[in-house]
Amino acid sequence: MEYDIIVPQLGGFGRYQKRLAVAACLPNLLLAFGFFSDAFLGLTPSHHCRPDPQLLPLALRNLSGSPLLNYSLPLESGDGERAPAAWSRCRLYRYPLTAGARQPLPNGTVPCTRGWRFEPRGGLRSNVVSQWNLVCKNYWKVPLEQMSYKIGWTVGYLILGSVADRLGRRNTFILSLVVTIIQHIGISVSVDFLMFVVFHMFSGVALAGLFLSLYIARLEMCDPPHRLMITMIAGSFTVSGKMLLLGLAELCKDWRILQGVVTAPFILLLIYWCIPALFPESPRWLLATRQIAKCKQILRSIAASNGVSMDDELYTPCNVFNEMDSMFGEYTQPRLYTFCDMVTTRVIWKNILILGFTTFIGSGIQNCFSQNLVAYSPRFHLSYLVITGAEGVALLFLYFTVNKFGRRGILLLSTIITGMSSLLLLALIQYLHQGFHLALSILGLFSAYAVVTLSIFFASEVIPTVVRGAGLGLIMATGSIGKATSPMMDLHNKHGFFLLHVVFASFAVLSVLCIMLLPESKRKPLPESLKDGEKQRRPPMFLSQNKDRAPLLHSKQHRHYNPENYSKLVTATKKMLAQNVPFQSQDPVNESVTEDTRESAS
Repeated sequence: MEYDIIVPQLGGFGRYQKRLAVAACLPNLLLAFGFFSDAFLGLTPSHHCRPDPQLLPLALRNLSGSPLLNYSLPLESGDGERAPAAWSRCRLYRYPLTAGARQPLPNGTVPCTRGWRFEPRGGLRSNVVSQWNLVCKNYWKVPLEQMSYKIGWTVGYLILGSVADRLGRRNTFILSLVVTIIQHIGISVSVDFLMFVVFHMFSGVALAGLFLSLYIARLEMCDPPHRLMITMIAGSFTVSGKMLLLGLAELCKDWRILQGVVTAPFILLLIYWCIPALFPESPRWLLATRQIAKCKQILRSIAASNGVSMDDELYTPCNVFNEMDSMFGEYTQPRLYTFCDMVTTRVIWKNILILGFTTFIGSGIQNCFSQNLVAYSPRFHLSYLVITGAEGVALLFLYFTVNKFGRRGILLLSTIITGMSSLLLLALIQYLHQGFHLALSILGLFSAYAVVTLSIFFASEVIPTVVRGAGLGLIMATGSIGKATSPMMDLHNKHGFFLLHVVFASFAVLSVLCIMLLPESKRKPLPESLKDGEKQRRPPMFLSQNKDRAPLLHSKQHRHYNPENYSKLVTATKKMLAQNVPFQSQDPVNESVTEDTRESAS
């Protein structure tokens, strides 16, 4: 029994679904604070060594201000206009004690002896880097912490995705929320860098579970016409959260205060635990796993909120609950599936591998485009706003095109644009004008965001309900691995960055062929069982227009099915028939006359 068949009888996409959509989209604003605060906490500010008068000759030890810096800090050669010469970040001049005061000559350089001076960047005057001096010989700790955070995402998607298929979407959300609050409090009170890394990594695990459970619950609540719209609205909340995070960093100034401001709204989300109606268990998942009693309870509340009475059906054999009882029986054991059950499939596993591959490419290649923006615009705020704006434009593009041209076609187009932008940047980087170079980078960033967003949404529509948590978690985990390549390059001081860009560009071209093997899920009901997922087949890319049709049998193309109009029609018809029931004739004389008339007619 498919849930999409039941939805019209519950009032369609009514008040209940709209209220749940708002309740499931608002947490994305807070998730953006948690996910992307790492960009501010681990941002390396401009810095240089504190001057050490003990390294200067006796005649220069009373200097201060710029003269002291000029004599203490060596100059590092720059790269022309884009990177002019600047003071060394990690070295100090060392002078002999007997050097003259007019033109003293240093006899070498030494590492910083009195720490560093940091200039505020990204809105924060102090962050993790300046708190524990994670620069120069300790610079490797920053990308290592960022990698551990991405690993936390990966582990969270894999583990909590399977938990969502076993315990349910709501229980996974509550569990992840409680762990998120504990980990964020631990981050705020960290006394050393190791404590910060551990708490931050486990907060990534919990945030991944929050995002995944919310994403699946939103999708399973919607009927086919509203799935894309609700998903894109939730994405817009995430983009808005990233924008607001920049303002919060400007207001807070200190990283501990920012972490406390980010943690406080998550405590308010505990109201979802106290009021189950704000975030109920997914009835689609309950029905697919044969938990009929709980499913009936939630279906009654949905129908009541939408103004539909499920118990006052005119024809009791057509009652939804009677159909469920006749199909599943009064006592039914729940049937839960695991990751191993998903691996044994053929079509489902093929779709997961292809969409996981495209998600990995889109997530990894984003860093290649964003590095070009950072190189040309060293101001953090400008590059941050451009990158976030590209994500917002990608959401608008998907909203206006995916339902019209299909998931597979738009994913194919976005992947082609991503690959072509990368190849042009790699091949013509020495010959392109600066403006054209920036335009290609922004275009590639926009298309890469579209590839990632659409791949995840596409996967959620082709993976069956019984294993949607594990399958979608695996695909999101591949995206986290792609994002982890950025701190991996930072760990090696950007060595091999060009080769990494070449690899991702080659993968993007290869993925074009793989996308053609995917099915099309536009306006189709979500698959519920493994059997439904295995029935999905790849449609032809181009439909033939030269088909033989009998002229008299030719019919016009019907409009798309609208479940809301159908539900309104059913409700109005039942009320009309129910009002006419008392006026129906029950006279036995009339019945006998009718029978005589039928016999004479025969």
